[in-house]
Parts: sequence; structure tokens; C-alpha cells
Amino acid sequence: MSDLRENYQHWHDGPLAKFRQKAPERRERFASTSGYEFPTLAGPWDLGRAAVSGRQAAGERPSLAAEDTGRDARAPEDDWYTAQLGFPGEYPFTRGVQPTMYRGRLWTMRQYAGFSTARATNERYHFLLKSGQTGLSVAFDLPTQMGYDSTDAMALGEVGKVGVAIDTLDDMRTLFGGIPLDKVTTSMTINAPAIILLAMYQLVAEEQGASAAGLGGTIQNDILKEYMARGTYIFPPEPSMMLTVDSFRYCSQVLPQWNMISISGYHIREAGCSAVQEVAFTLADGIQYTQAAVEAGMDVDAFAGRLSFFFNAHNNFLEEVAKYRAARRLWARIMRERFGAKNPKSWMLRFHTQTAGSMLTAQQPLNNTVRVAMQALAAVLGGTQSLHTNSYDEALALPSPASVEIALRTQQIIAHESGVCDTVDPLGGAWFIEDLTDKIEAGAVEYIRKIDELGGMRSAIERGYPQAEIQQQAYEWQRSVESGDRSIVGVNKFVDEPGSADILSASSKAGGQDAHSTGTAARPTGEAEADQRARLQQYIAQRAANPSQYRLGGGAALSGGGSLPPSSASGGADILSAGQPDGGQAARPTAFGDPAPWATACGRLTDMAARGDKSGYCEAIHAALQCGATEGEIVKALEQVWGRYRPGL
Repeated sequence: MSDLRENYQHWHDGPLAKFRQKAPERRERFASTSGYEFPTLAGPWDLGRAAVSGRQAAGERPSLAAEDTGRDARAPEDDWYTAQLGFPGEYPFTRGVQPTMYRGRLWTMRQYAGFSTARATNERYHFLLKSGQTGLSVAFDLPTQMGYDSTDAMALGEVGKVGVAIDTLDDMRTLFGGIPLDKVTTSMTINAPAIILLAMYQLVAEEQGASAAGLGGTIQNDILKEYMARGTYIFPPEPSMMLTVDSFRYCSQVLPQWNMISISGYHIREAGCSAVQEVAFTLADGIQYTQAAVEAGMDVDAFAGRLSFFFNAHNNFLEEVAKYRAARRLWARIMRERFGAKNPKSWMLRFHTQTAGSMLTAQQPLNNTVRVAMQALAAVLGGTQSLHTNSYDEALALPSPASVEIALRTQQIIAHESGVCDTVDPLGGAWFIEDLTDKIEAGAVEYIRKIDELGGMRSAIERGYPQAEIQQQAYEWQRSVESGDRSIVGVNKFVDEPGSADILSASSKAGGQDAHSTGTAARPTGEAEADQRARLQQYIAQRAANPSQYRLGGGAALSGGGSLPPSSASGGADILSAGQPDGGQAARPTAFGDPAPWATACGRLTDMAARGDKSGYCEAIHAALQCGATEGEIVKALEQVWGRYRPGL
């Protein structure tokens, strides 16, 4: 124990003190309502001291018995503590990725929002920011996620339905109108066409005067889990992985503060997997992405520090807390031992959390406020870096402004009233939590070994292994609910009498409009779809009438100050011209007289794919957008060569 106390003192006087100088804590003193001061970090070195001090104050002589000396009855060895728990901000990061965690800065409160049109969603963003939200999170509609323009026949009936429709750079301008993108961080849940939407975001930010190097945010960009659990893929796995790796390269060079991927267990859990499977399959995806980037010639420490993760917050409170801690520790070991990463930032698992949408019930919907609060608390006690809390009425419809506000207030109450943010990792060292953390880590390791035996996650997905595991677990969960072995309040236990539930009152409706409306009610989906289709048709007509507006003007360098890289398969020729102009600037992608510069730019993307180019797609997509191309046109340009993926075909 003396060695452990020395290690603690070394951490306290060294890394912690240094971190505090750089990022002071939110308050000078954190204390309970009874006046007891909370330490930054509690551990075995503190146990028993208060009891000894109390007896000494009463005139008793201190005893040397084990229960009086601060020795844990469990008596963990110093090497066990160092190896399994360590200190916050240090390997293996079990107790958190920063020394002060929420004492220094609270997690980002990032509510996922997007519906109807860019204009309607922009109004919701302004409402959320005024309500105290500290980051934005974009939900895109299904056509945008699948790479279809809103006018495409495949988009019929889906435009603006489950998110916001974004077809053009102009839509992205409208989406973030009046929001300074250099002052907020933005998360975008987009995968197959992620680099297209990221390019739009960067271009809009730069139009506002922001520097690409300073932009903060995240693209989900996790295509493997789409094949496994979610289904919004476009291209086959091989070119999709190539685009992901190209985004790693581009972000590391041009957007160094941007999280280039959010490796997502959330959707895997929503599909029905267990906590152990969520950790295992998510980290196995991370291994596959890291391996692909390394094989493409990237130094692991050049990109690993900007890998981020996305986990579910499910109903079993203690298991969820242990799950986050196990994932953090296991990833640190994978990066240091398997990939030989040297930079401690490369070992850190930083993650966003969203409460479990699959656990929201349409029956007795107000109960969902309690479920969401418990799930959010588990995420905080597990050390999340950002958090979305679901609205209680999401099982019934798109959330109302009132329910969204309650969801955000849930986070704010946890942050400012509960006291759980006043000390780092308050559940650390609890016997049950540490045992469960160990078990979840061990279970995840076994799954990862099996996936390695199958040739890695991409190969395992192609064989259907994780899909089958998820389906079996989902079946067993549903069977336990239907048999009554697993209780869901309001569904199979404590149910309402038929006809007694008042669904309308749950959404605080008054006269057909929400009582806490932002001033504009959400438009019916059909009307919003018609508006978006008309908007895109008008854009295309105006583009055809004024093609000279859509080009890279004056030989200016590409967005972000970068130049187009040489093609990997064309002897060093520039991807948009026969040669790179002097000074390292990108060539104009079109001539002044080109009647359809967007088509020319998209044609060059097709040529790149046909040549088998491995990189440069990010820059070429930037050029296509500046030439007026729509998302659907860019996707179709690549689809001509790669095709659309059909499982089993």
C-alpha cells in the first residue's frame, strides 16, 4: 500500500498538477451538502483515514489493525491496481481519459436532431443552442444516407422523414445558417457518403471565414457496422474501406482537430447484441480500420489520436458503467501492444454515448424519462466525452420541442445537481464494478480472437459471423420479454388497462401544436418532401442557366489550403488535369466555357475509380461540389465503376 500511495502522490503532484495548470477545474472546491470536501480521485490510499481521524479527535490512540490503517479488506496488490486501473489520464485509462474529467470540463451535451428540410432543422438547432446545448448532431434522411438525391425515384416517400435532406452545398449552407462553425463542434451521423457531407461542411465553414485546421467535430464514417447491423451502405466493402482510409489521410493533413471516424457500437446494440458483443464488435471494427490505414502506409500515431467511438447506454445500469471502463482499458492495450502506438493520445478511447432508442416504449411513454435519466447517468459514471439523451416520445413520433428540452434538462440536472461530476470515477474500486469490468473485457477478448481467426472483421462480416451472433442474442432477449422472465414496465409488467392511456397528453399538445413550440410546427413529411424536391429542381435549372458560376475560380488552391495529390495509378499526373500548376496549386477542374462543369468533375471521379486510384477522392469530391455537383451525382459517378452492394450477390 505504501508504494501505491507513493504512486498516487506522484500522479497528484505531477500529471494532475500539470494538467490543472493548463485546464483549471471548474471550481476551487468540490464538497458535499454536509461540507465534506471531495478529492479529485478516491482510492485505496484514502480508506480508513476518516475513521482514524475521528477516533483520534475523541482521544483514542490509533490502532494498527488492518481495518484502521486504510488497508482495503480486499487488499489489492499495487501491481494489480496499476495494471488494471491506473490513474485518470494515464494508461490503461480505466478511470478516465483526462486527469480531472468532469471537474475540469463537463461532457459535450449534443442532442441528435434533423428532420424535414434544412431550414426547419436549422430552426431546431437555434432552439437547442439557446436552451444550453453545447454541440450539434446532425440526423440525415435515408436518401442522403444512401447517396440518392431527393428527386431520385428511390427517394420517393423518404425525403426528410428520419432526418434532414441534404442534396447540395446550398442545402448545407441553409442547415448551418447563423451558426458560427468555428464556435461549435458538430457530429454528423453519415457513413457511406461521409466524405461528401464532410466536404460540404468544410466548404461552408470556410465560407464563414473559419480555418479548416481549427474545425472540430466528428463524422461517423463507420461503414463496417452498416454491413453488420444498420444497412445504409452504398458501395461494396473494398472501395468503401478505401474511402474511409482516404478520409483518414485527408483529415490528418487538413482537418487535424476533426474526429475522422466514430466507430459505432450503438447501432450494433440497437440491433440486439449484448454489452460484451458491443465492446467486442466495436473494437474489432476499430482494429480493422487501423490495420487498413497502416497497410496504406500511414503511421499509426498520425491518425489514431483522432479515432473516436460511439456506444449505447442501455438499461442495466451497473453493466453499462463497467462496459465503458472495459472498452477504454482494452482499446488502450490493443493500440499499445498490437499496433505499437507510442503516443499516449493514440491509446485513448474517447467516446460519445446515446441512450438506447430500442428501450423506449410506446406504452406509458412518460416512463421513458426515467429510463433515459438512468442510462445517461450510467454514461457519465462510465466517463463519456459527449452525450445525447433521447426524448420520451420518440417511440411515437419525431420528438417535440418540449420533449427535446426535457431530454437536454436531464443532462443538465445530472451535471449540475447530482454531484457525480465532483470526483473522478466515483464507482472505481467497487468490488462488483471491477469484477464486472474484468469479465466484460475478458469476454470481448474472446470474441476478438475468434474474429482474428476468421481473418479480421471484414472477412467475419462477409461470412456472416457477427450478424448471426447479434441475431441470436436479439432472439433470446425478445423471448425473455415475451415469457415474462425479463420485465419491461408498462409492456409486460404494471400495464395500463386497455384504453386508459392518454397518448396525446404525453406530448403536451395544445390545439395541435406543441406547448413549447419554437414558433414553427414541423411540416408534414409529404409537404416537406415536395418542397425539397422543388428546391433541388430549381437548383439544377439555375445551375444549367449559369454554368460559369460553378468552377474553381482564378486557379485558387483547393479548400483547406491543400493541393490535389498525384494519382496513384497515372504516373504522377494530376487527377483533374495533365499536370499540377506551379506553386503547388490545384488546376482549375473545368475550362471557362464548359457547359456542365459538374458533369466534367464527376467524370473525373469515375476515371479515378476506373484506374483503381487508392487516394485523392476527398480533394476530387471538394472540386466536384465547388463545380455544382449534387451528392447523388457524385455517388453515381463512383457507382458506375464500383456498383451498389447487394449482400450475397
